[in-house]
Amino acid sequence: MKQYVFPAIFLKESDDSYTAFIPDLNLTSEGSSIEETFLFIQDFLSIYCSYVAKSDEEETLIPSKFEKIQRAYPSATTMLVDAFVN
Repeated sequence: MKQYVFPAIFLKESDDSYTAFIPDLNLTSEGSSIEETFLFIQDFLSIYCSYVAKSDEEETLIPSKFEKIQRAYPSATTMLVDAFVN
């Protein structure tokens, strides 16, 4: 089993929902709370990484440094999101 870890940004929307974005992979998800949004983006990342791994394109799964993403989106909450792939 292989683990992939990517920094993701979380934005609170005007309706109190949240949007998550993984800039390195251009993946986006939404949820009604930050916890729900984290789980949704984590599931999306797992599916995405599984697909890429099966396509023999793992070299595209290179995350940016956490600090770089945090500096690029200073008004957002930045968290690490992980995915495990067989």
